[in-house]
Amino acid sequence: MGHDHDHLPSEIRHEKPLWWALGLTTTFLVVEVVGAFWTNSLALLSDAAHMATDTLALMIALVAVRLSRRPPDARRTYGYARLEALGAMINGAMLFVVAGYILWEAIARFRQPQEIASTGMLVIAAIGLVINLISMRLLQAGSGESLNVKGAYLEVWADMLGSVAVIVGALLIRWTGWKPIDPILAVLIGLWVLPRTWVLMREAINVLLEGVPKGTDVAKVRAGLGAHAAVLDVHDLHIWALASSTPALTAHVVMRDGTDADALRRELGARLHEEFGIDHVTLQIEADHCGEACGQPVKHDHDHGHDHDHDAQGHHGHVHR
Repeated sequence: MGHDHDHLPSEIRHEKPLWWALGLTTTFLVVEVVGAFWTNSLALLSDAAHMATDTLALMIALVAVRLSRRPPDARRTYGYARLEALGAMINGAMLFVVAGYILWEAIARFRQPQEIASTGMLVIAAIGLVINLISMRLLQAGSGESLNVKGAYLEVWADMLGSVAVIVGALLIRWTGWKPIDPILAVLIGLWVLPRTWVLMREAINVLLEGVPKGTDVAKVRAGLGAHAAVLDVHDLHIWALASSTPALTAHVVMRDGTDADALRRELGARLHEEFGIDHVTLQIEADHCGEACGQPVKHDHDHGHDHDHDAQGHHGHVHR
């Protein structure tokens, strides 16, 4: 029997905060770039560069959110949900490039320290801190649900720390006159951002490679399915993520003789939902070819691309909640 399944999120809850954060970030980016050259501050330029990646990250997130609304079609039957992972990969790559540039420039400034307009540096960094705190507040709610929003939130978080560092640096330069403080702060900002950027990219790569979603234990899921009294064996179990917050599962389940296949499928779907938070489920229910008297799970040959030829006793089913 046919089913029409919608893989898109029921609502896009975080689009409006993304627009607000984009407007604030873009406005301040112009101010900070001008200010960085005016004050000749590498730390401020480092912060401005991160602010530029924030702007691009927010743009990418919004484009991905918009495109993810498009329904599945004949060419992309799962829709466009994975665009968020692609967006997160682009954001991470940009952060690596920016951090590399800042570290390279900092080395040159260690060799030849330059004059810094500490007062202007302080004022611009203070304005940036306020903008970043507002943007963080706007994005915080969605950072745990979407890789795109998480990427944007991470970049704004890094900028917030960068603004704090620049403020402290401006005060220290003003009080002590020690010029190397500026490149030192730039390096510290870059080194703080890089590990967190790698974590974001690793999560995005896992989604693109159809890896097991974070926090999901395949062995426990298999055991949960096999614990049902009517289940003899579970094989061809696959768990992956359509998007960062949309786990999916397919499996072949061998049932005992006399079992109602449709009822079993519904019960297993409910168990997956309640115990593991997996709602997009496709189960193929198979008859017990061996007979209940065997008392052993049915063995299947999976070697070298073996095709599973399921006869008329096999039942295909989809469970979606």
